[in-house]
Amino acid sequence: MRNAFIDELVALATINTNIVLMVGDLGFSVVEPFQDQFPDRFFNAGIAEQNMMGMAAGLASEGCHVFVYSIANFPTFRCAEQIRNDVDYHKLPVTIVSVGGGLAYGNLGYSHHAIQDYALMRVMPNMLIASPGDPMEVRACMRYLTNNPGPSYLRLGKAGEKVLHKEVPIVQPGIWNCVSHSNKSSNEIILATGNGLQIASSWLELLETQAPNLYSLPLWSMGVKGLQAEQVPKNCEILYTVEDHLLDGGFSSWMIESAIGYPNFISKIYPRALSASVCSAVASQGELHRLGGLEFFK
Repeated sequence: MRNAFIDELVALATINTNIVLMVGDLGFSVVEPFQDQFPDRFFNAGIAEQNMMGMAAGLASEGCHVFVYSIANFPTFRCAEQIRNDVDYHKLPVTIVSVGGGLAYGNLGYSHHAIQDYALMRVMPNMLIASPGDPMEVRACMRYLTNNPGPSYLRLGKAGEKVLHKEVPIVQPGIWNCVSHSNKSSNEIILATGNGLQIASSWLELLETQAPNLYSLPLWSMGVKGLQAEQVPKNCEILYTVEDHLLDGGFSSWMIESAIGYPNFISKIYPRALSASVCSAVASQGELHRLGGLEFFK
């Protein structure tokens, strides 16, 4: 996903001269293509995330679309006040790029477990969460974000994610994208966001028959909850939501909130999220998914 991000960013920056990339003294071996091609639009703010977000807001207020790139929790929790007051409140075109979402950096422990970031970012009223599930969705989200600049949070995996779309899909906030619809008679649906799509896809590979149909929701926010109930197929009896985030404050909780007032909808939602047992654990991403309850479908 990181490579798809930087490749798409370079392509978009060639056309859009307002695009700026800012890093917190990391990302090297990934960001060089942008740095080499646009040195006057690349800034290393150092290990000073609060200052970095303030700088990004300042540049954005002067017409730039600033992409702020750092690892997992660093560009979010370390500078939450600047995001809330400087970026979101003023509706500035700053895209916070979090690499290693979920448990991608699981071996580095709790400081790098990005399993509460949705909870923080989704309560910002103007913030659009972009959580692509494969490299194609990364490109799709990047194109949407640059065509519709504003406060946004782009959550990326680390590396090695499978390509699950045959081509770059068209994405819109709150709108589900069909990834696999091989079983027309199925009354079960999986709706995933971010790396949840990779997890759900691995489950389906193990199911020989009666596999649920798979959808993704890469763009979501506070403002598009009202679009969810109307997208549930009439024959759907079970809707599994999948995410690599704690249940509290995450994507599944957001979906349940969208179903308030729709008793027939809310009764169909079965969340699949991480248990809090992973918070104190240090292990590989796969092992932490197993510990957190995401190893198998049922």
